[in-house]
Amino acid sequence: MHVTDERRAEVHRVLSGVPRWAMHRPDVRAVGLCGSWARNTQRMSSDVDLVVLTESPELYVDDEEWLHDFGSPHVVRTQRWGVLTERRVRLGSGLEVEFGFAHPTWAALTPVDSGTRAVVTDGLQPLYDPALLLAEVVAACAAAPGPGGRPA
Repeated sequence: MHVTDERRAEVHRVLSGVPRWAMHRPDVRAVGLCGSWARNTQRMSSDVDLVVLTESPELYVDDEEWLHDFGSPHVVRTQRWGVLTERRVRLGSGLEVEFGFAHPTWAALTPVDSGTRAVVTDGLQPLYDPALLLAEVVAACAAAPGPGGRPA
């Protein structure tokens, strides 16, 4: 289904607020957009996928106070995916935002983890990256061959 102008504007508002939110959280090292919105292949039903690299992932997994900065959305689920823990939330409009919390080592370069590589090569755009953690892993995945010797 065609993405409405209203939905695009809502996603833009969410994404433009992420760097300000991250800047005020000293434990957050980087935030990146991934998935269909990063690849520009989104549909009306697409969620917004974010990877949040933080020194303290448990602050976001074990507590919901931080959600007030996003308008107090409803938590849909919490699920662990390897070293990353998903907190999927639904905003009042119905838009779902998936926050994937992981330690900054998620972006380690030696070697790049296969799960990280899959996320990065599927499309990852840094939104907040003052130490260039995400920029460096994106560059490493673009330059280094993936599994089977294929370029990433």
